[in-house]
This record gives sequence, structure tokens and C-alpha cells, in this order.
Amino acid sequence: MKQHITAVTLLVPDYDEAIAYYVAKLGFRLAEDTVLSPTKRWVVVAPPGNGETGLLLAQADSPNQRQAIGNQSGGRVFLILKTDDFDRDFARFKKAGIEFLEDSRLEAYGKVAVFRDAFGNKWDLIEPLAKQAL
Repeated sequence: MKQHITAVTLLVPDYDEAIAYYVAKLGFRLAEDTVLSPTKRWVVVAPPGNGETGLLLAQADSPNQRQAIGNQSGGRVFLILKTDDFDRDFARFKKAGIEFLEDSRLEAYGKVAVFRDAFGNKWDLIEPLAKQAL
């Protein structure tokens, strides 16, 4: 049996604002943008080189959902973005105005730094050690 997670839902305040951020700032690709109703769309973005898992951008449509934007993990790092070249992406993200919450550091599992996206979610940018597959 083969299974994989195809998408992780991420609450955002606005579809177009979120697409602009993840595509223009982080360099993700827009994998799908399908209108489902006058107020709902199926929007998926994914990092370059990833064909299996994406972020399903879900526009918050209730007070409870709006309150959860940027805090879906209770303040912990929510998403982990692995890269094959930490220094390249760290520099590119900083140039794009991405807010890093710390300097890069070397851990037993790889080179890492925490950043915050435009909506308050914490991410790890990580380049694993060579022994760990991307």
C-alpha cells in the first residue's frame, strides 16, 4: 500500500493575498486555483520541486477560523520547509523581506532557522544533513 498526504490546510485571510505571498515571496508555484462557489476556491500552492504535497489555502469564513489564522499550531513551528541549499534560500528569503525569528544554526539534524510568514505561522527552513534524504 502506498499513501501520502496530498495537502495541508492553511487558514488565510484572503486567497489572492496568500497566493501573492507564497508565490512571489517564497517562490512556491500555484498548483491549482479552482472556483467552487462565489465565495470559495480550491487553491493549492507548493514549493518548487515538490509534486506530492501542497498547502491548501483556505480563506477563513467564520470568527473562529479568523481567530486561528497564524496560530494553527498554538505558537509552535507549524510547517517545515526542507531545502537542498539553506544558504541560497535563507539569503533569497531575507532579500524578499521574510521575517526570520533567529539566526541560522547548526543542529544534529541539519542547518535550520525559524521564520514567520505574512500571516503569523512559524516555519522551519532546514537543510538536512547529507545522511538524511530530502
